[in-house]
Amino acid sequence: MQTCSVGLIGYGLAGKVFHAPLIVAAAPAGLALARISSSSADPDEVRRSYPDVTLDAGPQAMLDDPRIGLIVVATPNASHYALARAALEAGKHVVVDKPFVVSSAEGEALIALAQEKGLLISAFHNRRWDNDFLTLRSCIESGSLGQVHSYYAHFDRYAPQVKPRWKEEEQPGAGILWDLGSHLIDQALQLFGLPRAVTADLSVQRAGALVEDYFHLTLDYGHCKAVLRAGMQVCAPGPRYEVHGTQGSFSKYGIDGQETALKEGARPGDAGWGGDDSAHYATVTLMEDGAAVARRVPTLAGSYESYYAGMGKAINDRQPVPVAAEEALNVVRVIEAARQSHRERRTVDFPS
Repeated sequence: MQTCSVGLIGYGLAGKVFHAPLIVAAAPAGLALARISSSSADPDEVRRSYPDVTLDAGPQAMLDDPRIGLIVVATPNASHYALARAALEAGKHVVVDKPFVVSSAEGEALIALAQEKGLLISAFHNRRWDNDFLTLRSCIESGSLGQVHSYYAHFDRYAPQVKPRWKEEEQPGAGILWDLGSHLIDQALQLFGLPRAVTADLSVQRAGALVEDYFHLTLDYGHCKAVLRAGMQVCAPGPRYEVHGTQGSFSKYGIDGQETALKEGARPGDAGWGGDDSAHYATVTLMEDGAAVARRVPTLAGSYESYYAGMGKAINDRQPVPVAAEEALNVVRVIEAARQSHRERRTVDFPS
Protein backbone atom coordinates (compact mmCIF):
# COMPACT_ATOMS: atom_id res chain seq x y z
CA MET A 1 0.00 0.00 0.00
CA GLN A 2 1.19 3.50 -0.80
CA THR A 3 1.62 5.98 2.05
CA CYS A 4 0.39 9.55 1.77
CA SER A 5 2.31 12.05 3.92
CA VAL A 6 0.05 14.54 5.70
CA GLY A 7 0.66 18.12 6.73
CA LEU A 8 -1.50 19.58 9.52
CA ILE A 9 -2.03 23.35 9.69
CA GLY A 10 -3.07 24.36 13.19
CA TYR A 11 -2.38 22.75 16.55
CA GLY A 12 -5.07 24.22 18.75
CA LEU A 13 -8.04 22.23 20.08
CA ALA A 14 -9.01 20.84 16.67
CA GLY A 15 -5.52 19.98 15.49
CA LYS A 16 -4.12 18.66 18.76
CA VAL A 17 -7.14 16.78 20.13
CA PHE A 18 -8.84 15.52 16.97
CA HIS A 19 -6.81 15.63 13.77
CA ALA A 20 -3.28 14.67 14.81
CA PRO A 21 -4.18 11.51 16.78
CA LEU A 22 -6.81 10.41 14.24
CA ILE A 23 -4.39 10.85 11.33
CA VAL A 24 -1.86 8.69 13.19
CA ALA A 25 -4.58 6.10 13.80
CA ALA A 26 -5.15 5.95 10.02
CA ALA A 27 -1.70 4.49 9.35
CA PRO A 28 -3.23 1.16 8.23
CA ALA A 29 -5.17 3.12 5.58
CA GLY A 30 -1.96 4.64 4.23
CA LEU A 31 -1.75 8.04 5.94
CA ALA A 32 1.31 9.31 7.82
CA LEU A 33 1.51 12.57 9.76
CA ALA A 34 4.72 14.26 8.58
CA ARG A 35 4.51 18.00 9.31
CA ILE A 36 2.63 20.27 11.72
CA SER A 37 2.39 24.00 11.21
CA SER A 38 1.75 26.15 14.29
CA SER A 39 3.15 29.43 15.57
CA SER A 40 2.08 28.71 19.16
CA ALA A 41 2.62 24.97 19.72
CA ASP A 42 5.15 23.90 22.37
CA PRO A 43 7.97 22.23 20.37
CA ASP A 44 8.85 19.91 23.26
CA GLU A 45 5.24 18.75 23.58
CA VAL A 46 4.96 18.10 19.85
CA ARG A 47 8.26 16.23 19.88
CA ARG A 48 7.13 14.02 22.77
CA SER A 49 3.84 13.21 21.10
CA TYR A 50 5.10 12.90 17.53
CA PRO A 51 8.89 12.44 17.48
CA ASP A 52 9.03 11.83 13.73
CA VAL A 53 6.98 14.90 12.76
CA THR A 54 8.52 18.20 11.66
CA LEU A 55 7.13 21.32 13.40
CA ASP A 56 6.98 24.48 11.26
CA ALA A 57 6.11 28.01 12.36
CA GLY A 58 4.05 28.57 9.20
CA PRO A 59 2.40 26.54 6.43
CA GLN A 60 4.68 27.45 3.51
CA ALA A 61 7.18 24.66 4.17
CA MET A 62 4.54 21.94 3.84
CA LEU A 63 3.02 23.66 0.81
CA ASP A 64 6.44 23.50 -0.84
CA ASP A 65 7.24 19.96 0.32
CA PRO A 66 6.74 17.52 -2.62
CA ARG A 67 6.36 14.62 -0.16
CA ILE A 68 3.15 16.05 1.31
CA GLY A 69 0.10 14.71 -0.48
CA LEU A 70 -2.66 15.83 1.91
CA ILE A 71 -2.99 19.04 3.88
CA VAL A 72 -5.42 19.34 6.79
CA VAL A 73 -6.67 22.82 7.69
CA ALA A 74 -7.53 23.00 11.41
CA THR A 75 -7.43 26.75 11.98
CA PRO A 76 -10.02 29.45 12.87
CA ASN A 77 -12.99 29.32 10.53
CA ALA A 78 -12.32 32.61 8.76
CA SER A 79 -8.95 31.29 7.50
CA HIS A 80 -10.26 28.03 6.03
CA TYR A 81 -10.80 29.33 2.50
CA ALA A 82 -7.42 30.99 1.99
CA LEU A 83 -5.44 28.06 3.39
CA ALA A 84 -7.44 25.42 1.52
CA ARG A 85 -7.05 27.37 -1.71
CA ALA A 86 -3.29 27.67 -1.19
CA ALA A 87 -3.07 23.92 -0.59
CA LEU A 88 -5.01 23.12 -3.76
CA GLU A 89 -2.87 25.56 -5.76
CA ALA A 90 0.17 23.69 -4.41
CA GLY A 91 -1.23 20.41 -5.77
CA LYS A 92 -2.31 18.88 -2.44
CA HIS A 93 -5.48 17.05 -1.49
CA VAL A 94 -7.30 18.93 1.28
CA VAL A 95 -9.28 18.25 4.44
CA VAL A 96 -10.90 21.27 6.10
CA ASP A 97 -12.19 21.18 9.66
CA LYS A 98 -15.89 21.96 10.00
CA PRO A 99 -17.44 24.28 9.07
CA PHE A 100 -16.07 23.93 5.55
CA VAL A 101 -15.94 27.70 4.92
CA VAL A 102 -17.87 30.78 6.07
CA SER A 103 -19.74 31.52 2.84
CA SER A 104 -21.26 29.42 0.10
CA ALA A 105 -19.35 31.44 -2.50
CA GLU A 106 -16.06 30.34 -0.90
CA GLY A 107 -17.19 26.73 -0.86
CA GLU A 108 -18.23 26.79 -4.51
CA ALA A 109 -14.88 28.29 -5.48
CA LEU A 110 -12.90 25.60 -3.61
CA ILE A 111 -14.94 22.77 -5.12
CA ALA A 112 -14.45 24.18 -8.62
CA LEU A 113 -10.70 24.57 -8.05
CA ALA A 114 -10.35 21.01 -6.71
CA GLN A 115 -12.17 19.67 -9.76
CA GLU A 116 -9.97 21.75 -12.08
CA LYS A 117 -6.83 20.42 -10.40
CA GLY A 118 -8.05 16.82 -10.17
CA LEU A 119 -7.65 16.86 -6.38
CA LEU A 120 -9.75 15.65 -3.46
CA ILE A 121 -11.33 18.04 -0.97
CA SER A 122 -13.40 17.06 2.06
CA ALA A 123 -14.64 18.49 5.36
CA PHE A 124 -14.16 16.93 8.79
CA HIS A 125 -17.73 16.39 9.98
CA ASN A 126 -16.65 13.86 12.59
CA ARG A 127 -19.94 13.69 14.48
CA ARG A 128 -21.42 11.52 11.75
CA TRP A 129 -19.48 8.86 13.69
CA ASP A 130 -20.85 9.71 17.16
CA ASN A 131 -22.09 6.53 18.83
CA ASP A 132 -25.50 8.06 19.62
CA PHE A 133 -26.02 9.32 16.07
CA LEU A 134 -24.98 5.99 14.56
CA THR A 135 -27.51 4.26 16.80
CA LEU A 136 -30.28 6.70 15.90
CA ARG A 137 -29.50 6.50 12.19
CA SER A 138 -29.59 2.71 12.28
CA CYS A 139 -32.95 2.79 14.05
CA ILE A 140 -34.49 5.22 11.56
CA GLU A 141 -33.11 3.38 8.53
CA SER A 142 -34.45 0.07 9.84
CA GLY A 143 -37.96 1.47 9.45
CA SER A 144 -38.98 0.46 12.96
CA LEU A 145 -40.16 3.99 13.81
CA GLY A 146 -42.21 4.27 10.62
CA GLN A 147 -42.16 7.63 8.86
CA VAL A 148 -40.44 10.18 11.07
CA HIS A 149 -42.49 13.33 11.59
CA SER A 150 -40.75 15.00 14.55
CA TYR A 151 -36.99 15.18 15.12
CA TYR A 152 -35.39 17.03 18.04
CA ALA A 153 -31.62 17.21 18.47
CA HIS A 154 -29.87 19.17 21.23
CA PHE A 155 -26.22 20.04 21.75
CA ASP A 156 -26.28 21.78 25.11
CA ARG A 157 -23.39 22.68 27.40
CA TYR A 158 -22.91 24.54 30.65
CA ALA A 159 -20.21 27.15 30.09
CA PRO A 160 -21.58 30.36 31.63
CA GLN A 161 -18.27 32.24 31.46
CA VAL A 162 -17.22 33.68 28.12
CA LYS A 163 -13.67 32.57 27.29
CA PRO A 164 -11.08 34.71 25.44
CA ARG A 165 -10.96 32.69 22.22
CA TRP A 166 -11.69 33.36 18.58
CA LYS A 167 -15.00 31.46 18.66
CA GLU A 168 -16.33 34.08 21.08
CA GLU A 169 -15.11 37.13 19.11
CA GLU A 170 -16.93 39.20 16.51
CA GLN A 171 -15.44 37.74 13.34
CA PRO A 172 -16.66 35.66 10.39
CA GLY A 173 -17.42 32.09 11.41
CA ALA A 174 -17.65 32.78 15.14
CA GLY A 175 -20.62 31.89 17.34
CA ILE A 176 -22.42 28.72 18.33
CA LEU A 177 -24.32 28.28 15.05
CA TRP A 178 -21.09 27.90 13.07
CA ASP A 179 -19.62 25.71 15.83
CA LEU A 180 -22.10 23.24 17.31
CA GLY A 181 -24.73 24.08 14.72
CA SER A 182 -22.54 22.68 11.95
CA HIS A 183 -22.69 19.26 13.61
CA LEU A 184 -26.45 19.22 14.17
CA ILE A 185 -27.22 20.50 10.68
CA ASP A 186 -24.92 17.97 9.02
CA GLN A 187 -26.57 15.13 10.93
CA ALA A 188 -30.07 16.28 9.97
CA LEU A 189 -29.09 16.59 6.31
CA GLN A 190 -27.67 13.07 6.42
CA LEU A 191 -30.99 11.73 7.72
CA PHE A 192 -33.51 13.79 5.76
CA GLY A 193 -31.75 15.59 2.92
CA LEU A 194 -32.20 19.27 2.10
CA PRO A 195 -35.11 21.07 3.78
CA ARG A 196 -37.67 23.11 1.92
CA ALA A 197 -37.51 25.99 4.42
CA VAL A 198 -35.49 27.21 7.41
CA THR A 199 -36.60 29.17 10.48
CA ALA A 200 -34.10 30.32 13.08
CA ASP A 201 -33.89 32.20 16.36
CA LEU A 202 -30.41 33.22 17.52
CA SER A 203 -29.63 35.01 20.76
CA VAL A 204 -26.89 36.16 23.10
CA GLN A 205 -27.66 34.86 26.59
CA ARG A 206 -24.45 35.14 28.63
CA ALA A 207 -23.19 38.36 30.14
CA GLY A 208 -20.27 39.67 28.13
CA ALA A 209 -20.91 37.48 25.09
CA LEU A 210 -20.26 39.20 21.75
CA VAL A 211 -21.69 36.56 19.41
CA GLU A 212 -24.71 34.27 19.58
CA ASP A 213 -24.45 31.52 22.17
CA TYR A 214 -27.92 30.01 21.66
CA PHE A 215 -29.93 28.94 18.65
CA HIS A 216 -33.25 27.27 17.92
CA LEU A 217 -33.44 26.12 14.32
CA THR A 218 -36.31 24.44 12.49
CA LEU A 219 -35.79 22.63 9.19
CA ASP A 220 -39.08 22.12 7.36
CA TYR A 221 -39.36 18.93 5.34
CA GLY A 222 -43.12 19.07 4.86
CA HIS A 223 -43.92 15.67 6.35
CA CYS A 224 -41.28 16.19 9.04
CA LYS A 225 -39.95 19.02 11.18
CA ALA A 226 -36.34 18.82 12.42
CA VAL A 227 -35.72 21.06 15.44
CA LEU A 228 -32.07 21.71 16.31
CA ARG A 229 -31.07 23.56 19.45
CA ALA A 230 -27.89 24.43 21.33
CA GLY A 231 -27.07 26.64 24.29
CA MET A 232 -24.19 27.34 26.64
CA GLN A 233 -26.14 27.77 29.89
CA VAL A 234 -27.82 24.38 30.25
CA CYS A 235 -26.71 22.67 33.46
CA ALA A 236 -29.32 19.88 33.24
CA PRO A 237 -29.55 18.80 29.59
CA GLY A 238 -32.64 17.00 28.36
CA PRO A 239 -32.59 14.25 25.73
CA ARG A 240 -29.80 14.48 23.19
CA TYR A 241 -32.21 13.07 20.60
CA GLU A 242 -35.98 12.72 20.68
CA VAL A 243 -37.53 11.33 17.51
CA HIS A 244 -41.13 10.38 16.80
CA GLY A 245 -42.48 8.40 13.87
CA THR A 246 -45.76 6.87 12.79
CA GLN A 247 -44.88 3.57 14.50
CA GLY A 248 -42.77 4.55 17.47
CA SER A 249 -40.38 6.88 19.29
CA PHE A 250 -36.65 7.08 20.04
CA SER A 251 -35.13 8.89 23.03
CA LYS A 252 -31.45 9.11 23.97
CA TYR A 253 -29.67 10.94 26.80
CA GLY A 254 -25.96 11.57 27.15
CA ILE A 255 -23.39 12.41 24.51
CA ASP A 256 -20.70 10.47 22.67
CA GLY A 257 -17.52 10.32 24.73
CA GLN A 258 -14.85 10.23 22.02
CA GLU A 259 -13.96 13.93 22.37
CA THR A 260 -13.46 13.55 26.12
CA ALA A 261 -11.48 10.36 25.59
CA LEU A 262 -9.16 12.05 23.09
CA LYS A 263 -8.60 14.97 25.47
CA GLU A 264 -7.63 12.47 28.19
CA GLY A 265 -5.11 10.75 25.94
CA ALA A 266 -7.13 7.71 24.84
CA ARG A 267 -6.82 6.57 21.24
CA PRO A 268 -8.84 4.49 18.75
CA GLY A 269 -8.35 0.81 19.49
CA ASP A 270 -8.11 1.30 23.26
CA ALA A 271 -10.43 -0.80 25.40
CA GLY A 272 -13.90 0.70 25.43
CA TRP A 273 -13.18 3.14 22.61
CA GLY A 274 -16.41 4.62 21.22
CA GLY A 275 -18.52 2.83 23.80
CA ASP A 276 -21.35 4.13 25.97
CA ASP A 277 -22.51 3.82 29.56
CA SER A 278 -25.43 1.37 29.64
CA ALA A 279 -27.33 3.94 31.74
CA HIS A 280 -27.41 6.12 28.60
CA TYR A 281 -28.73 3.49 26.20
CA ALA A 282 -31.58 4.76 24.02
CA THR A 283 -35.18 3.89 24.69
CA VAL A 284 -37.25 2.82 21.68
CA THR A 285 -40.99 2.68 22.23
CA LEU A 286 -43.12 0.85 19.66
CA MET A 287 -46.82 0.08 19.47
CA GLU A 288 -47.47 -3.65 19.80
CA ASP A 289 -51.02 -5.05 19.93
CA GLY A 290 -52.38 -1.64 20.80
CA ALA A 291 -49.96 -1.03 23.67
CA ALA A 292 -46.77 1.04 23.88
CA VAL A 293 -43.78 -1.21 24.64
CA ALA A 294 -40.46 0.41 25.61
CA ARG A 295 -37.11 -1.33 25.14
CA ARG A 296 -33.51 -0.26 25.76
CA VAL A 297 -31.26 -0.31 22.71
CA PRO A 298 -27.50 -0.81 23.18
CA THR A 299 -25.45 2.01 21.67
CA LEU A 300 -23.41 1.24 18.57
CA ALA A 301 -19.70 1.98 18.90
CA GLY A 302 -18.57 5.42 17.80
CA SER A 303 -15.64 5.65 15.39
CA TYR A 304 -14.08 9.02 14.62
CA GLU A 305 -11.17 7.11 13.15
CA SER A 306 -13.45 6.09 10.28
CA TYR A 307 -13.08 9.56 8.76
CA TYR A 308 -9.34 9.41 8.14
CA ALA A 309 -9.50 5.73 7.26
CA GLY A 310 -11.92 6.85 4.55
CA MET A 311 -9.57 9.61 3.41
CA GLY A 312 -6.75 7.09 3.13
CA LYS A 313 -8.90 4.87 0.92
CA ALA A 314 -10.01 7.86 -1.16
CA ILE A 315 -6.41 8.91 -1.85
CA ASN A 316 -4.78 5.49 -2.21
CA ASP A 317 -7.63 3.37 -3.58
CA ARG A 318 -9.71 6.03 -5.40
CA GLN A 319 -12.71 5.50 -3.16
CA PRO A 320 -15.20 8.34 -2.48
CA VAL A 321 -14.16 10.78 0.26
CA PRO A 322 -15.94 10.13 3.58
CA VAL A 323 -17.60 13.58 3.56
CA ALA A 324 -18.27 15.12 0.17
CA ALA A 325 -17.41 18.81 -0.09
CA GLU A 326 -20.81 19.39 -1.69
CA GLU A 327 -22.46 18.03 1.48
CA ALA A 328 -20.34 20.31 3.65
CA LEU A 329 -21.30 23.22 1.39
CA ASN A 330 -24.98 22.47 2.02
CA VAL A 331 -24.34 22.87 5.77
CA VAL A 332 -22.95 26.33 5.06
CA ARG A 333 -25.99 27.16 2.91
CA VAL A 334 -28.35 26.16 5.73
CA ILE A 335 -26.40 28.37 8.17
CA GLU A 336 -26.68 31.27 5.73
CA ALA A 337 -30.43 30.70 5.46
CA ALA A 338 -30.71 30.50 9.25
CA ARG A 339 -28.90 33.81 9.71
CA GLN A 340 -31.14 35.40 7.10
CA SER A 341 -34.22 33.99 8.84
CA HIS A 342 -33.15 35.45 12.17
CA ARG A 343 -32.16 38.80 10.67
CA GLU A 344 -35.44 39.21 8.76
CA ARG A 345 -37.60 37.46 11.39
CA ARG A 346 -39.23 35.15 8.90
CA THR A 347 -39.11 31.64 7.46
CA VAL A 348 -36.71 31.43 4.51
CA ASP A 349 -37.37 29.09 1.59
CA PHE A 350 -34.39 26.88 0.95
CA PRO A 351 -33.39 26.49 -2.72
CA SER A 352 -33.18 22.91 -3.92
